[in-house]
Amino acid sequence: MNNVKPKKSLGQHFLRDMDIARSIADTISGYKDIPVLEIGPGMGVLTQFLIEAGHDLTVVELDRESVTYLEEHFPQLKGRIIGEDFLKLKLDQLFPGQFCVIGNYPYNISSQIFFKVIDYRDHIPCCSGMIQKEVAERMAASPGNKTYGILSVLMQAWYDIEYLFTVPEHVFNPPPKVKSAVIKMTRNTTQKLDCDETLFKRVVKTSFNQRRKTLRNSLKPLVGKESEIFGDEIFNKRPEQLSVAQFVELTNRIEKYIPE
Repeated sequence: MNNVKPKKSLGQHFLRDMDIARSIADTISGYKDIPVLEIGPGMGVLTQFLIEAGHDLTVVELDRESVTYLEEHFPQLKGRIIGEDFLKLKLDQLFPGQFCVIGNYPYNISSQIFFKVIDYRDHIPCCSGMIQKEVAERMAASPGNKTYGILSVLMQAWYDIEYLFTVPEHVFNPPPKVKSAVIKMTRNTTQKLDCDETLFKRVVKTSFNQRRKTLRNSLKPLVGKESEIFGDEIFNKRPEQLSVAQFVELTNRIEKYIPE
């Protein structure tokens, strides 16, 4: 069978550089004792190195043409190719215990993928792979950085994020219009946030929806314009100045001021 044709509708940009593919596979070299799920293997450029390294590998691929290619070229994956949408999978049914997630992720759904990883954080000690450089920078950004935002806070609440290296456009077919980057997410020690986690997400998202404003102004939709809580010093800050721990504290402080 000929090579798979990249499909724009699926955000496919196939990596052609074998050294980079091997380096991505190496990001989970310390997790040989648990299964690995690769998302969007395409023609298997990363897959081959994961198999070579001896990982207990399952792959999920939505593109039917890619599934056929993988079936023909990777007999080792017989019965381990899931031809479905990752975002719709019930991962705890596939993997009752822990597992790693890796991939050259479709850029158009990468944030959705990582939010799903958070949903299964107790099953996933490590998640790594390649995404759009801009998204990688946001995920790894620290407080005070201009790229620090919703994704930074919600991911870093549960994972330590490492920005590993940048990948140029020319090593893909077709070349994307943006640079790429490889990241690694390692589960941190937080088992439960010391606040209402649903409200925490709401506070974070509401704060950054008007990130240039102080928290006093951006959080008015949550607690009302005239709330007495706005006299606290923390409301003079802008959202990018707050750490995850400070957002937890903020959530607890405003909880009793949320209208019923």
